[in-house]
Amino acid sequence: MTTAAHVPPGNVDQSKVRKAAVAGLIGTTLELYDFVIYGTASALVFSKLFFPNVSPAAALIASFTTFAVGFLFRPLGGIFFSHFGDRLGRKWVLVVTLLLMGGATLAIGLLPTFGQIGIFAPVLLCVCRAAQGFGAGAEQSGGATLLTESAAPGTRGKIASLIMVGAAAGTALGALVWIAAQSLAPNDMLTWGWRLVFLSSIFVTIAALIIRRKLDESPVFEEIKQARTVPPAPLKEVAKNGKANVLRVILMNLGVSTQSYTIQVFMASYLITVVGTDPKFIPPVLLIGALCGGVAAVSFGILSDKIGRRRVVSLITGALILFPAPAFMLLTTGSPVAIVLVIIVGFMLACQGVVGVHMSYFPEIFGSRYRYAGVTLGREFSSIIGGGVAPMICAGLLGLFSNSWIPVAIYMSLTMVVSFIATRLTPETLNRDLTDPEDARHHSEMITAAAGAGADATAAQHAK
Repeated sequence: MTTAAHVPPGNVDQSKVRKAAVAGLIGTTLELYDFVIYGTASALVFSKLFFPNVSPAAALIASFTTFAVGFLFRPLGGIFFSHFGDRLGRKWVLVVTLLLMGGATLAIGLLPTFGQIGIFAPVLLCVCRAAQGFGAGAEQSGGATLLTESAAPGTRGKIASLIMVGAAAGTALGALVWIAAQSLAPNDMLTWGWRLVFLSSIFVTIAALIIRRKLDESPVFEEIKQARTVPPAPLKEVAKNGKANVLRVILMNLGVSTQSYTIQVFMASYLITVVGTDPKFIPPVLLIGALCGGVAAVSFGILSDKIGRRRVVSLITGALILFPAPAFMLLTTGSPVAIVLVIIVGFMLACQGVVGVHMSYFPEIFGSRYRYAGVTLGREFSSIIGGGVAPMICAGLLGLFSNSWIPVAIYMSLTMVVSFIATRLTPETLNRDLTDPEDARHHSEMITAAAGAGADATAAQHAK
């Protein structure tokens, strides 16, 4: 049974919590910055630069395929890094993944194009994208685990949701850079402007590295490490005891990941190729959506500290089942106001809001023996069958059904139905003891309420 609130050993050092929050935030900023500039490039320029000898529709699908390659390697990176994250600590893994992601993005900016070296150009693009995915595989999960373990009970939802503020910041930075790049003449953009977009990631990487090197390990992990008598085997433990909850996380995240990446990547190409929207209009809309999404992530995280993780996630995923059809109806009008409204709602609910709650919910589901591994495997395997292939599937459906958005909307809604049902079958985890080696289990509403009340009292005491 899930126990009530447990405070990490000693008093919670708020300076360490703030340091962990900044480190997690800026790492996710880099990850989403890399993602946004790559996803936007896939929609705007990569089809011309790396796949010029096929039809526009085929080039777009090929471009989104290279985008999906990164997601295929995310679980591999997750398996590799989460093993060491549960054995040696969260901090060093977050430093290594940061360097790998930033280095791969920088390399993309230096790649020769198809016109220069032929077929080897898209091959090298896939290699760089694979390295990005390998590094990103343990990034958000590691940051979420570190923040959830560092925060005091009653504040975990709020603190862990800051990971998605970093995601919003990365999206906003990526949009700003593309806005600047699109101010160039079209020929300049295709020759050297797009390269500057990718090379600019070095500034975010250096800033994130400086902050992460000064990071402290989570107090929960330190307590667990001191209590160990034998070396941990997190992947073996997950395989033996954690399969059910890994499957829950996969299904909970399936629809969310699908809709998030459809909104952030596919909708841009849909607006340009089908609706006829000016490409220069897309990055500013993504910027507005990201800023609103960051606010929503923290707001929903705070709400989940009050009324529970499962209740908040259920409300959002339920709303997202109904979102796709009216969203495409509005997008198809071509109205700038309608487009901005759809993107804002999409970011606030799917891209940032519900994921902000997941940042504390998923680590709380797993016991201390394999928390990092469980969260990482669940999130990253869902990213393959969800967000990683979503833009490619949506582009394929669009081509197969003569640019009709209806199959795309059905696909988005059906995957979200899966996430809604999985959430309802997952236990509430609010304020559970994170040093408990066992996974969360279903328990009575009275226990949950008591845990919440105790956590509120604890949080109030820390605030004094």
